[in-house]
Amino acid sequence: MTSSPMNDTPPTLILASGSPRRRELLAGLGVEFTVRPVQVDESALPGEAPADHVLRLAREKSQARIGPRELVLAADTIVVIDGEILGKPSDAATAREMLRRLAGRRHNVLTGVSLILAESKGQVDGVASSEVSIGDLSDEEIRWYVDTGEPLDKAGSYAIQGLGALLVTEMVGNYTNVVGLPLPLTQQLFRRLGYDLLQFRNR
Repeated sequence: MTSSPMNDTPPTLILASGSPRRRELLAGLGVEFTVRPVQVDESALPGEAPADHVLRLAREKSQARIGPRELVLAADTIVVIDGEILGKPSDAATAREMLRRLAGRRHNVLTGVSLILAESKGQVDGVASSEVSIGDLSDEEIRWYVDTGEPLDKAGSYAIQGLGALLVTEMVGNYTNVVGLPLPLTQQLFRRLGYDLLQFRNR
């Protein structure tokens, strides 16, 4: 790992994700970054635990494409219930099925985060977990929410930062983790590489 002093000119920060939620979280801190989406096969390996799965995907995304003087940040978020991973729904019917399964129950949201510095100066990663409770939902409520279109590109078929907030009755853990990028964990990873997120503000 690098021990770059905090006043060194930091490398270019790359966000290896096309997620608007992750962009908004970083932009909300005033952080400057370049978006470079990466596509990887998100299928789980046989017998792979959810935490191992989400961390592996984050690592693969961060390693996929990195240039000189770049610091690449990647993340992957999943919803887990009964030990099963719920990814993004393939269609409206799948979204309705996922929401029926989540309704009236608690589930976990896991986000794997990986940070890699060019020139083989270090890679660090970790997983954040939050527990979310969804209230009882009628078929009419589920149908209305799916018809808004919001669930169709979200893990678990809901967005806590959007209309999906109406469904969430309780949350234990970090809110930004459920949105898609746990900022406290991300800051910890930056510091492990000798940097700070605030070094990347409006430079």
